[in-house]
Amino acid sequence: MPELSQMRFSESHEWVKQDGDTATVGITEYAQSQLGDVIYLELPTVGQQLDAGGRLGVIESVKAASDLFSPIGGEVADVNQELKDHPEYVNQDPYGKGWIIKLRAIKDNPKLLDQKTYDDFVKGKSPS
Repeated sequence: MPELSQMRFSESHEWVKQDGDTATVGITEYAQSQLGDVIYLELPTVGQQLDAGGRLGVIESVKAASDLFSPIGGEVADVNQELKDHPEYVNQDPYGKGWIIKLRAIKDNPKLLDQKTYDDFVKGKSPS
């Protein structure tokens, strides 16, 4: 599991980890636990431009379908194609094999939260 302290989180429960000029995006452990068993993902295409906070796709679970939002802006550089055949990776390993997209030409989002602030947000506390 990647080091969570190196990630930033959105209030819509996506995470981002930047590595040089590329950033990996997925959903948080909390989000996948609230969704239940993931059965399908509608994902963007490589080359698509995403805005911070903009819709990047849809995630469907046995409970509901929910929009996914990009925590930062950028160009889609890669899409986790394994999720087409194995959407359960999002549940099993949300910070590893369950990553969703990779972005380049990144436009940062100052509204993202660090791990402690996100954990407090999930627990219902207001960010300090």
